[in-house]
Parts: sequence; C-alpha cells; structure tokens
Amino acid sequence: MTTALFTQQYPRGSQAFIDLVNQSVFTAMLEDIGSGDLTALLIPETNHAEATIISREDAVICGIDWVEACFHHVNKDIKIKWLVNEGEKVSANQLLCKINGNARAILTAERCALNFLQTLSAVATHTRLYVLAASGTKVEILDTRKTLPGLRLAQKYAVTVGGGSNQRLALYDGILIKENHIAAAGSIAAALEQAAKLHKNTSIQIEVENLDELNQALAAGATSILLDNFSLSDMREAVVINHGRAKLEASGGVNLSSVRAIALTGVDRMSVGALTKNIRAIDLSLRIKNS
Repeated sequence: MTTALFTQQYPRGSQAFIDLVNQSVFTAMLEDIGSGDLTALLIPETNHAEATIISREDAVICGIDWVEACFHHVNKDIKIKWLVNEGEKVSANQLLCKINGNARAILTAERCALNFLQTLSAVATHTRLYVLAASGTKVEILDTRKTLPGLRLAQKYAVTVGGGSNQRLALYDGILIKENHIAAAGSIAAALEQAAKLHKNTSIQIEVENLDELNQALAAGATSILLDNFSLSDMREAVVINHGRAKLEASGGVNLSSVRAIALTGVDRMSVGALTKNIRAIDLSLRIKNS
C-alpha cells in the first residue's frame, strides 16, 4: 500500500490541488458569509487597509494556499506577501505575512482564512513531533480516516507537510479488512481471497489482533498487515515471525510517549489517529490598520 497518496493524486500547484482548495474554501465562505457580511458594512466601501498575520506560538506553517483562496474569493485584488514558506517551522510572535487591499474584503475573509491556517498548521505541527520522535528508525508515520468532516483531504495534505505519510485517503482508495469484515467473510483466508478476486489492482491490508491471526494472514499471502493494539513484546515477535514478508503497521495506543518504543520494535509503519482528530488549533492573530 503506497503512502504518498495525497501528493500523488493532488500535487501542490496542479489543477486537482487548486480545485480541492477552491472547493473547500467556497464551502467555508458560504457557511460564514451567507447573504452578506453585515459588520463589514460599517466600513466605507473604498477604504484600503494593511494587515498582518502573526503566529502566537511555535508552529509548522501549513495552509498558505487556503489563506490566499479565502481572500481572493472575496476580492481578487488583495495582495499577500508571505514571509515564511509552506512547511517552515516558525517561532512565537513571528510575522507570517502582510496583506494589502480593500478593508471590507480583508475583514470578511479573515476568519475563514485563519480557521484554515490554524487548523492545518496544527496538523502539520503535531505530525512533525511524531516524525521527530521516530527519527533514526525506518518507521513511517501515517494518518487515519479519523478526520474533521469536510476537511479530510486538507488534513491529509497537512500530514505530508509535517513529514508524515497517508494511509488510504478514503474507502474508495484501498481495502482495509478489519475484524468485522473477517467475521462476515468467515475467516482471514476467505476475506483475503475474496478481496483479491474483486480488486486485483487495489492495495489490500488486513488487520490482526494477535500472533495467531498474524500467522493466518501470512499463510494466506497477506502483503500488508495492521497489528491492532499489540503489546511491544508481541510487536517485536511479529517482526521476527514476519521476517520481511509483509509490511507491518502498528495501530492503537500510539502517542508521543509511546511512538519511539513502537518504532524500535522494527515495524514498518505506524498509524496515528491523533494527528488529525486530537489537534488544538495554532494560536494566530490578524491585525489590521487603515492605510
């Protein structure tokens, strides 16, 4: 199962990526503006303004394309000068960008722009911590489908900016056979056989809950196996039993205090739901002045 899924399907700058950004921004702006920004009407229509965005804490910046799309959705003449790059680590109180344009438009787009930037930067920042914790090992840090509704692909993009990789993007993007699928199919071997018949060119991964099920999966020819809530000792034994035959992915109980110990067991990959579902938005501030 490939893990560079977002960057393969939506390379930054491609039309697919641009369309994705615009679609999510359109939905967010419609939700926020609706029939019109009533407060912005307090400002003279022709007023010009300058604004800045500052990070109030250390962060890995992610979401520049979404910020630009938010402002340009309201007014295409707004100019944004970025002082940092996508994926760059910044410090508290660092100036991220300068914005010039119509005052009403800047204020109307402000909240949506910051929402995207603080959320995606949070995912990238959190991912970077896991990647650093596992540095020096072979393990890949992967996300899951535990994402915010409507922001699945944006969050998976942010994971790649933070140095992580993607599990399947969605249900259409690969097969993950879990315990309920196995129970319904009758056995691990039967589930794998049926998956291979139906989807010959699709990645297939199977979840196992103990070493006996691992042996069954290997005997049935599994090439990608998810070790669900294995203890560290069982993970180490699983690596020995596997002997390089299948890709092994650890899942369950992964956090910043356990990630390094799990990586040192020798598993190939580690999926972490916390990358996208347990995040706290980065503290950002936009300040405006008339020019």
